[in-house]
Amino acid sequence: MKTLRIGVIGGGQLARMMAPAAIDLGIELSILCESEETASARAVAHAPVGDYKDRQTVLDFASTVDVVTFDHEHVPAEILHELVEKGVRVHPGPDALIHAQDKIVMREAVERLGLPNPKWCSASSADEVRAFGEKIGWPIIVKTPRGGYDGKGVEKLDSAADVARVSEWCERGAVLCEELVDFSRELSALVARRPSGETAAWPVAHTIQVAGVCDEVIAPAQDLPVQTAQAAQQTALKIASELGVTGVLAVELFETPGRGPGFLINELAMRPHNTGHWTQNGAVTSQFEQHLRAVADLPLGSAEPLAPVAVMKNFLGGANEDLAATLPHALATDPQVKVHVYGKSVRPGRKIGHVNRVGFEGENLVDVRQKARVAADIMSKGCDA
Repeated sequence: MKTLRIGVIGGGQLARMMAPAAIDLGIELSILCESEETASARAVAHAPVGDYKDRQTVLDFASTVDVVTFDHEHVPAEILHELVEKGVRVHPGPDALIHAQDKIVMREAVERLGLPNPKWCSASSADEVRAFGEKIGWPIIVKTPRGGYDGKGVEKLDSAADVARVSEWCERGAVLCEELVDFSRELSALVARRPSGETAAWPVAHTIQVAGVCDEVIAPAQDLPVQTAQAAQQTALKIASELGVTGVLAVELFETPGRGPGFLINELAMRPHNTGHWTQNGAVTSQFEQHLRAVADLPLGSAEPLAPVAVMKNFLGGANEDLAATLPHALATDPQVKVHVYGKSVRPGRKIGHVNRVGFEGENLVDVRQKARVAADIMSKGCDA
């Protein structure tokens, strides 16, 4: 019997969480891991270790699978183009993925598609950064176009005097300058698209960031105007279609009541995303199963929620280093909580897992959030949390 083989480049927790869905679908999942210590290294039978920036390593890995997809956006575009030229199925393809790899390219595409951008510019010198701040008013946000995530590669500049903090970035190439958006909350529009064009969209979620890291997600976003939610979903679907995205696409948004359609686009991710972890227990089809279906060009599953609300709470490395010892205590706090541990070594501030709690009919959202938070705190801080 022939088995479909999907190769994931990148051995983080996103690849790891694709493994159960692959087993259910009868898909053979291979993961190219950065080291034997990555989250995915022991999650699948075939997990070679290699450098995703090395051309031959990636070519050799791709030769063992039917489809290539990603745990992150950092594989060099020229390697991906070579894979496509050799006939390898790469999803998302390099022409789409560049919009998640390069934030300036993303802003240009959003503008070209007539979708809601914040005020922005590309700046190649400290003087140009300063001029942007003087033009639109301080403070401003400056980002490295490539490589930044979880708050890394992002600086808030309060005045012209702060520009020196990003002058080194400018010397290495253009930077992205953006207005500091006055928003009410952050949202995430998560969709999936397969190569044949079929799409699916989950409810728009409310995401809560702490120090630049996703801390909590509430899905669907509560009290979000219907027209804003629909416009956000349609925006994400338009991006997926117009840019040729295949797989899961997360469109991170700023909710801006009274401005544009009620939101501005923040960033894009073309893979399963932290803001979609709630789907594991709160939707008919999880983002991980959907991503595999999409990149394999299989019919997509329903993205309907299973309950009125679901809460995802991340837990980071903290005082507790013995996750196995505290797991029983976290699970005992509430039989409805679902704890997902990434198999990563514990380091302060590092994402090491999350808790999902579905809120059933008649349950109070405040209580649901608290139950997720209590379990997550125990995993992070220990039983005395």
